[in-house]
Amino acid sequence: MPETIPHTGVPSTMIEQLLLKSLYYNGELVGRELAQRLGLRFSVIEAILEGFKRTHHVTVRSSLGMGAISSRFVLTESGRELAKEFVATNAYSGRVPVPLFQYSDMVRRQKQENGWLTPEALREAYKHMVVTPELLNQIGPAVNSGKSFLIYGQPGNGKTYLAEALFNVDPTYIYVPYAIEAQGMIIQMFDPVYHHPVDESPDTISAFTTEPSYDQRWFKCHRPFIVTGGELALEMLDLSFNPVAKFYDAPLQLKANNGIYLIDDFGRQKVTPAEVLNRWIVPMERRVDYLSFQNGGKMTIPFECFLVFSSNLKPDQLGDEAFLRRIQYKMLMKSPSEQEFTEIFVNCAAKQGLACPPELVDRFLARHYRPTGKPRRRCHPRDVLSHAIDIIRFERRPTVLTDEVLALAFESNFVSTDEDD
Repeated sequence: MPETIPHTGVPSTMIEQLLLKSLYYNGELVGRELAQRLGLRFSVIEAILEGFKRTHHVTVRSSLGMGAISSRFVLTESGRELAKEFVATNAYSGRVPVPLFQYSDMVRRQKQENGWLTPEALREAYKHMVVTPELLNQIGPAVNSGKSFLIYGQPGNGKTYLAEALFNVDPTYIYVPYAIEAQGMIIQMFDPVYHHPVDESPDTISAFTTEPSYDQRWFKCHRPFIVTGGELALEMLDLSFNPVAKFYDAPLQLKANNGIYLIDDFGRQKVTPAEVLNRWIVPMERRVDYLSFQNGGKMTIPFECFLVFSSNLKPDQLGDEAFLRRIQYKMLMKSPSEQEFTEIFVNCAAKQGLACPPELVDRFLARHYRPTGKPRRRCHPRDVLSHAIDIIRFERRPTVLTDEVLALAFESNFVSTDEDD
């Protein structure tokens, strides 16, 4: 926790503006509550409040009798006018931003150390999936290195599901700032879609509330896991300026620092694979990224997210050899063997509360896959069983899987090339 204004690393004028804007947006606040909204100790902002009282921008409406920390502060008319000017310049209100140099230092401190991942931890993360030791031996070194990773193969073989399971690999927490200050600009980092704070302070505010154990300008959360697909555009990878609020929103890779950023369906974006990968050349090699402000200024930030690409396209459809060399690790997600397919089928049925003996799956394969050479996909058991359950419910059948039900489910799930004239 910063003990003084210089310890925050940001100009005192920025804290003054945020204090007035908090009172402007909230009407009136108790001293401790105001400090908590800024993420600071009350002792840090007490002198600022006293200065605003002397200039008649802030007044005390009431007090619990335990000093300024229990006083209820409100803006005067001149204070409201001054706050309006600040809001017109920058409408950001909330925790005091963390200076860029403090953020960069923390990102590097929270980077995974070499050799952090063990085979046992990897197996535990994938215990809910049917994966072979060979597959884990391919995933392990890529994840442990934290370098870029391409997973490719036929659609329906679980590439995205496999990548999403990486979220289970590392259960540790990290600290992320609510906002960053760089060159006088405010960049909002907190995104409720991707960041889920833990161990939040209690909502009840009183003069006796226990002091937090760490700087409240940061929130504690799981390592982020961010996914974008075909909607990805290059402008989403740079600072986004809000012309109304007049502050910036962090790009996705910045929000994903110390976590994982999955670009799903790679090659189907609004931009070409070459354009996407060219955007990552410097960050992947130097572990730093460069972002641009609206006024032409630039900022350098650490790039410490594990970049994962998942694609249904063949590698040669994504780019040439030199292009693909920039992605450090590649893995082909193969179609399952009959043994894997059977195990997936039995496990999926069990999750639905259905008994499914391997002999039933073997007959299913013998009837629908082996004679025609139809490719097996890891998603087929889930899809067929979903249809089977729908059939059982609609026809009021006993909740039991049979050859007939599975045949009907197969027919309704896949397109037939034969037509009856």
